[in-house]
Formats: sequence, structure tokens, C-alpha cells
Amino acid sequence: MKIYIIGGGAAGMLAAIAAKESNPDAEVHLIEKNDKLGKKIFITGKGRGNMTNSLYIDEFFKNYVTNPRFLYSALYDFTNQDIIDLLEKNGCNTKTERGGRVFPVSDHAYSITDALKHYIKKLGVEIHYKTEVRGIRYKNGSVCGIDTCYGNYTADRIIVATGGLSYPSTGSTGDGYRFAKEAGMTVTETYPSLVCLNVHENDIYRLKGLTLKNIKINITDDDGKSYYKDFGDMDFIEEGLRGPVIISASAVITKYLNASDHSKRKILTVHIDLKPALTDEQLDERILRDFKEFRNKELRNAFSNLLPSQLIPAFIARLERRGVDINKKVTEVDRNARKQILSLLRDFEFTISGTGSFKEAIVTQGGVSVKDINPKTMESKKVSGLYFAGEVIDVDGYTGGFNMQMAFSTGHLAGLSAAQE
Repeated sequence: MKIYIIGGGAAGMLAAIAAKESNPDAEVHLIEKNDKLGKKIFITGKGRGNMTNSLYIDEFFKNYVTNPRFLYSALYDFTNQDIIDLLEKNGCNTKTERGGRVFPVSDHAYSITDALKHYIKKLGVEIHYKTEVRGIRYKNGSVCGIDTCYGNYTADRIIVATGGLSYPSTGSTGDGYRFAKEAGMTVTETYPSLVCLNVHENDIYRLKGLTLKNIKINITDDDGKSYYKDFGDMDFIEEGLRGPVIISASAVITKYLNASDHSKRKILTVHIDLKPALTDEQLDERILRDFKEFRNKELRNAFSNLLPSQLIPAFIARLERRGVDINKKVTEVDRNARKQILSLLRDFEFTISGTGSFKEAIVTQGGVSVKDINPKTMESKKVSGLYFAGEVIDVDGYTGGFNMQMAFSTGHLAGLSAAQE
């Protein structure tokens, strides 16, 4: 039996391992267009390699935004503990950090790739570097061969693990979508996910580099409908917002900002509560305490205890646009002005103009429709012997190791299924 796996990322490497483990007599070929395996793994977890999460598998499903049920068989077939055990047996020791994120002890993502590559070679998988797949051949409703830049080869099973569109510099250029369409399968619209949010307001530029911790965000449309709420940290970048809470929000709202059908797009606003730990009464008392301390100063100079210094100019400017006289002495500030201050602390808002591109997106949302894939085997329902695994499938999750685990699990199930006679 000849099995060809297209794509040497997380899903492809696990497919190769599972196929060779379950059928040692199979001829397994792993095809990678780059000069190394796992190029995208190198940048996960900011280069530290967030491989999975330590949550119980039952808790994983709520951390997938799109089609979580589809992953039931894959996640239980190859769990987070399974990938940890596999890596540790092959020289990559692991550790668990905040939020259950699992990393190599080395703090280097290449430790993951090195361990997997070592095991793949030990199993006898043949690796083809710098090889581009140009097409898949079919006969009588089944795969029969693969066309590459170096020639054409017969194949009994083919696993497509080419990734999505995110970080195209790693080789994820959408080839898998083309293969799926040529096989008569549906590919849903794709969007950049786990990505920054761009905003309209000009005062964003003076906030670049600022990090806000323990804030609350609420993203709403013009009618006040809420699409995402969460607590966490966020960063200001040149044209918008980033950081953990923003990245997670993007997974939920990207389709409303990037839909090709403009009638489906929404105008969304992110409302930032700068002091969510305090009730309105506690916050007002805090403001009054600060005013007592700064009683001899003008209002514009009375916020150094309450806000980061970099945020104060933008805050003051917005207060002024609300009709508050920022040049008044603190002792002259009335209750109505205090209400405006409290209101702005509760709702420091930005209008979202869009998201970052696929070049900076951590994952792709959308892809090969799960309706055309058997979730128990990862095999195409349209063509026999054709399997899909990883980010190319229309499944995506939040940050924290869930997308990597999805790639490992679907890859393993695809390899296991393909290797069966």
C-alpha cells in the first residue's frame, strides 16, 4: 500500500506516524514544499510551541468556534495526553503553564518538530522536501495517483494536510482547497482568525505600545446586540488592538467583518471597561479620593493615579468632546462631570474597521466542509481514499493549544484510517 501525505506540518507528521505505526508494511511518503518540516510549528506560542492544553478532553469542545462536534472521534482517538506522551518518549519534555497551555521545557518550538521528525525517520517514513504537489489523480471514484513537480506517482491513499491560508510564508497557500474542489467537495468561505482588530479612531496612534491588564470588553453592533464579552489583557498596536482578549474575540467576529457578501457584514464596536473590578459606587469613591489628593490641580492633571500615563491624553481629549471642561480646578468639578468620567472609564470605545490579514492570522476560519468528510475516519465522502486533516478543514478554535491539538488529532485519525487495508 502506498500512502502519500501532502504537507509536513503538525497534521501531516502525525498522519505519517499513525499510518506507519498501524501498518508497518505500508509505503508512507510525506511530501513538504519547504526545506524543513513543521515550519508553522516554529511560530506557535510566540516561538515557544504551545502544543496542546491540559484540560480534560471533554472541556476541549467549547474551545472550538466552528464545528466542534466534528472533532469528537478525532480528539478521543488521539488525546492531549497522547501527544504529550509521544513527544516525551522522543526527547521533548513538556511543562504546563497558565491557562493549561502546554509547552516544551526548552521553551523552543523546534523541540516539538525535532521529536516528531526523529520518530518519523525511525519508523521509516520517506520524506520529500522542496516538493510541490500539482494535482491528485482519480479513477472510478477513488484516488490513484499524485502529480508533483518531480513527476507522477501511483497512490492508494492520499492525505491532504496542507494547512489553511494563515501565515502563507510557511507554505499555507490554499492548495488543499483546490484539491478538495477538484474532488467535488465544498469549501466554505475563509477568513483570517486569531488576529488583531483594526479601528477607525485616530487616537489609537498615540496609544501604540500600551498594554491594559484585567480589562473587560464587550463587542456590539449598532443595535446593541452583543457578539463577544470577556475579561483579560489587551495591547494597542499602530492601527488597532491586539492581545489575548482581542485575539479570542476575532475568532467570533471575523466572519462579520470579512464576509465577501457585504450585506452580511456588521458595523461592530468594542467597548472597553477600564475598571471592571469596581462597582460604579466604588469607582465614584475612587475618583473622589483622587480629586481630594489633586484638589489644587486642574482636572486634566488629576488622573495619574487612575490611568496609565500613555492613556491619559486620549482619555482627556474624549472627556473634552463630551463637554467636560478639563481646565477646571478639581474642586470645581460637579457631579455631572463626574458621571461623564465614570461613563468613559466604563466605556472607552473603538469602532472596528476590520481585521489583520492572513499574513498575520494565527489560523484560518473556514475551509473544506465537514459535511463532505467522514468524522470517524477523515475520509472524503466524495472520493474513496482521499483524506483531510488539520487546518485545511473548516474547524478552528481559540488560542491555548486547541488548534494544534486539532491538527495532531485529525492527522492521527486520518493516518490510522488510511493505513487500514
